[in-house]
Amino acid sequence: MLLPALDWHPQPRLERLHLDWLARAGIEVAVLRLDRIDPLISGNKWFKLVHHLRAAHEVGAEGVMSLGGAYSNHLHALAAAGKRFGFPTVGLLRGHPQETPTVLDLNAFGMTLHWLGYGGYRERHTADFWVPWRVRYPDLYPVPEGGSGLPGARGCMAWVASAREQMSALGWTDYHGWWLACGTGTSLAGLVLAEAGERPVYGVLAVPQDYGVAQQVESIVGEAGLSHPLYELFDGSRGGFARVDAELTTFIETTGVIELEPLYTGKALMLLKARVEAGQFAPGTRLIFVHTGGLQGRRGFA
Repeated sequence: MLLPALDWHPQPRLERLHLDWLARAGIEVAVLRLDRIDPLISGNKWFKLVHHLRAAHEVGAEGVMSLGGAYSNHLHALAAAGKRFGFPTVGLLRGHPQETPTVLDLNAFGMTLHWLGYGGYRERHTADFWVPWRVRYPDLYPVPEGGSGLPGARGCMAWVASAREQMSALGWTDYHGWWLACGTGTSLAGLVLAEAGERPVYGVLAVPQDYGVAQQVESIVGEAGLSHPLYELFDGSRGGFARVDAELTTFIETTGVIELEPLYTGKALMLLKARVEAGQFAPGTRLIFVHTGGLQGRRGFA
């Protein structure tokens, strides 16, 4: 049931980003448009899922179960993939039953939902969390929240080769680094592994520092055996996960050349603007901004 999904290999486009503040600073940015790989299975989530799905197939699982919140981009992509490619999915959700646009989609895609409350969801990192769920769904493979871990990072490594193949179409012969939002650090870790110290990867924390992103990246990179990773993390959380203020909202609304959402991509691009205007990057610098998707989640801020 999982094999058809493993035959899908979406190719994100690399596009120039034209903004006045970049032009004034002499900085060039190209956007890797993960948000446009598919109308439903969008963003970085598919790439973080694919190696987990391969592992599920290799052990003979019929489908997948995972975790997320009521606006989860991860569960949304997983449920959409299950419907399209014909494998069952189960979602374990944070909190108590509620109807959100995302939850309605999960139901429409055929995902079986279980609400864990908040205390139950906090138990997801304990060693025996999955035991009762494996008993209940013996044919399903458990995937960590967000498709995180080394398998998730390995799926994101493909972006480097994809971007390099498209550089000449932009008139670029090289680039000087990556810039992207971080929720768990998995996507950033994948880029760090693929670059293997050749170019820096800059990650903008969409969550507070005590969420453990730095530790997650360090763990993935260490497990992969990369001894000299080159990356830097910046706090772009604006005081908390899902914290949206007037300045961020205005920035997103006035940046009409690209669709952004307030939890990840909006925060990442806004902090890039601040760093560019502070002179962090020399004129002539070329950066690749990863649009990690998440646009379906904007419905929670309507």
